[in-house]
Amino acid sequence: MGLAAQSALAQEAGSDTIQRVEITGSSIKRIAKEGSVPVQVITSADIAKSGAKNVEDLVQALPAMQGFLTSADSVNGGGGGVQNASIHSIGAGYTLVLLNGRRMAPYTAGSAVNLASIPLAAVERVEVLTDGASALYGADAIAGVVNFVLKKNQQDFNIEGTYTSPEKEGARSSNFALSKGFGDLEKDGFNVLASYSHDEQKELNASQRDFAKTGLVRFDHDGKPYSLYQLAINTSPASVTLNFKDGKDPLTFSPNYLKDGKCAPNTAYIGSATDKSCWFDYSGTVQLIPKSKRDSFFVSGRAKINSDTTAFAELVDSKFTQTSRFAPAAQALALPLTDPKYAGNVAPYLAQLGIDPANVKKATMNLRLVDAGGRSEEYISKALHFAGGIEGRFKDFDYTASYVHSENTRTANYNGGFLSRDKYKTLAFDPFGPAGTSAALLAPAVLHERDTETKTKLDILSVRASGEVYQLPAGAVQVGVGADTTKQQYSQSPSSITQGPNPQQPNWTDTPLGSAPGALPIDGSRKSWGTFAEFLVPVIKNLDVTAAVRYDSYDAVKSNMVYDLDSKLIGSATQGNDASKSTYKLSFRYNPINTVLLRGSYGTGFKVANLDDIISPVTDAGVTSGKYACPVKAPDPRAADCAGTTQYALTSGGNSVKGANGLKPEESKQYTLGIRFEPLNALSLGFDLWNVKMNNQIVALSEGLVFGNPGGYNSLFSTVYDAGIGANKLVTLLPNFNLGSSRYKGIDWDHSYRLKTGYGNLSLSWTGTYMLKSEKTLPGTDDKGNATSTTESSLGRFDSYNNVTARVISRIAVSLKTPGMFTHTLTLNYRSGYHDQVLTADDGAVKAVNPDGTLAAGFVGMERDVSSAAIYDWQTRADINKTYSVTAGIKNLFDKDPSFSNRIAGGGNQVGYDGRYNSPLGRTFYVTAAAKF
Repeated sequence: MGLAAQSALAQEAGSDTIQRVEITGSSIKRIAKEGSVPVQVITSADIAKSGAKNVEDLVQALPAMQGFLTSADSVNGGGGGVQNASIHSIGAGYTLVLLNGRRMAPYTAGSAVNLASIPLAAVERVEVLTDGASALYGADAIAGVVNFVLKKNQQDFNIEGTYTSPEKEGARSSNFALSKGFGDLEKDGFNVLASYSHDEQKELNASQRDFAKTGLVRFDHDGKPYSLYQLAINTSPASVTLNFKDGKDPLTFSPNYLKDGKCAPNTAYIGSATDKSCWFDYSGTVQLIPKSKRDSFFVSGRAKINSDTTAFAELVDSKFTQTSRFAPAAQALALPLTDPKYAGNVAPYLAQLGIDPANVKKATMNLRLVDAGGRSEEYISKALHFAGGIEGRFKDFDYTASYVHSENTRTANYNGGFLSRDKYKTLAFDPFGPAGTSAALLAPAVLHERDTETKTKLDILSVRASGEVYQLPAGAVQVGVGADTTKQQYSQSPSSITQGPNPQQPNWTDTPLGSAPGALPIDGSRKSWGTFAEFLVPVIKNLDVTAAVRYDSYDAVKSNMVYDLDSKLIGSATQGNDASKSTYKLSFRYNPINTVLLRGSYGTGFKVANLDDIISPVTDAGVTSGKYACPVKAPDPRAADCAGTTQYALTSGGNSVKGANGLKPEESKQYTLGIRFEPLNALSLGFDLWNVKMNNQIVALSEGLVFGNPGGYNSLFSTVYDAGIGANKLVTLLPNFNLGSSRYKGIDWDHSYRLKTGYGNLSLSWTGTYMLKSEKTLPGTDDKGNATSTTESSLGRFDSYNNVTARVISRIAVSLKTPGMFTHTLTLNYRSGYHDQVLTADDGAVKAVNPDGTLAAGFVGMERDVSSAAIYDWQTRADINKTYSVTAGIKNLFDKDPSFSNRIAGGGNQVGYDGRYNSPLGRTFYVTAAAKF
């Protein structure tokens, strides 16, 4: 945004008077102008031109955003029905999201906010501070701030509706919004604004897109044909894994293959030395985009108490429901050697497999409950956010005093595909029978009940003031001060079946088939307070220096549910450490000449541990997102519970220790250095170099790091009894420690150009981010137990955390407003390519294709690159008159498929592309009609 254009933010709608406003990144109200820190502003006009359907679409499309949760992440439960914001790939936990400059309740025990809770229809503009701001806003603003400024002082009645439809089938969506204002604050002394919006998104299934409908995707690399082999060991009919007394590697085989000489539908034969089974082609059973529905209500009121004092209140009440579905339940079940199913489906084939029956130690069925349907979770997020207070001016100072109560309730419900183990055991179901014949039989066991409910509450009292305190030759010294006190509460309540048998419910026996039991309730809270001061000093006429300092103090966490190592509830306790820290920030703004601005900042930040990082008991954390070879080898007794190359169970838990071995705050140092210049009145160019370095990061070891060096992390592998399987299983603990450090660096740019032509007014904006560094460093040990460290970069490559940081993300928008009613906008969204996930033959994921089109025996490794993506969007808006407008647009104008990826981990269970970085919709049409009365 140009130097002149930025000043437009200082004018309230309908007012010709320049007013002091508070800009994100500073507590001092002043005439709005380009400041000492980089703030990107998305106006209501920008929002309209973007074609965004909701807040998450709008924010996640910004070039500065990387590393966030998308709807695709929720397909296999990983995203939990959440979409969030992450600046510069640093992470959602380090990106502070505000509503009218105030905090909202997070969806977790940390600070990350679910963007699905914010109604786009009520948003007037979005301000994105791409610089650390802990010295002003407190911990968790290390990466920056996203501030949603809602509409106010509106008198019109507005109605708007949008319908969106891809050219191909699936994923149609619609939304409408109503808003009405009453009273003019300046003329009538009050204003009340009410807004309601409703939107729906239909699901998109993998079976509806050719590039994602099978795990046997054909592709070329270096001129040779290959095929993905993205299949899963659990099948219908079931396969069987045998473990042996003499310590030989486990063997998996499919009885139906040995019986019929072919695989069942939707399965394919592996045929390796240790696996003679048919694996399930699950890819076509998952969603690419989940189904969702949102209802949002916003009401605000402002009333003048006197000429200098205004009372305000605002309420957001939002409900977001997302229903995601992935593959039918995959469940390993113990098969006793005395079971008739063993005698009928395993024993007859042992001789054919060259197995001595007396050497079989145990057998496990690898079952896929296809006839129960795909596993579906319904996520319901309810957000209730209230803010109220007074603001005004006393002598030469502006002040605000406010109270915020914000809460978020997120409920996950079993919505099909998962089964009650107890009810399943009462059914005469044959795991070795053909799929498609037992849907009615399994139906009584399918779960339709609560899985887990998570609640967060935030109560904040805040006061702040700013004004001029001293006059210097170059101008007035301005100061901003403030203080706040906060209480955060967090609870997680898994249902009885999600917990499974434990000491709190000793007579409970049921567990969910398709999901591991073992969750435990959590209930904790923490209090904190902070105070800050900010000074703006005009050193000379064209040089301002700003200094800010903040002190925060956090109590240790009060946990109301403390467990011993046997998962027995033993009471309540204060866990973890108290934490306090001072942070500071220095920045400058220098205009050597009127058309050039230099700016920069240096600051520190810190972030305390999330509540669940401290108080969570060790519980099940699902399974690895990738498939790995068994991390332990015979004669190690743990090897008896290996299952070959497959997904292995994970556990995780908090670090509740006090003192030196407890969790400490993370710390950061960051700087920015920017230049903006306007060589012409119509041309504005800007660049900002930024750098963030963090130490003492609280991290859970990544599965890729642990399985990539099993000798170095040998102590993290253990055998536990799983009530769901009915047998022991091998699990891997991924604990939390202050282990990490990370470095992020890049250049943001923001250019604009305006030109009057014979066809109308032409405007161009070009924003983007060029990443120079994105890496983490973790300590570890080698196979001999020696201390080492590993630096992992995600820049332009798929890392062991299953993430990618694109080197370049850019957006160019060209608009032409004709003399008549039309405005045409062409947008290019660009994302650079990257090195794909490196696969080895042991991953069992890629096969060569023979000349006759069949797949070669065995697997091959693969190192390839994912191509860049350049997507064009078109929009035409017709302002028919002051009352009515119609907008029509096409997203992905040239119908480009998402870039092919061979990744086998990360995100949802989609195959053939990465849903976190590419849209599967294809060419998509939308039309919006709006009226203002």
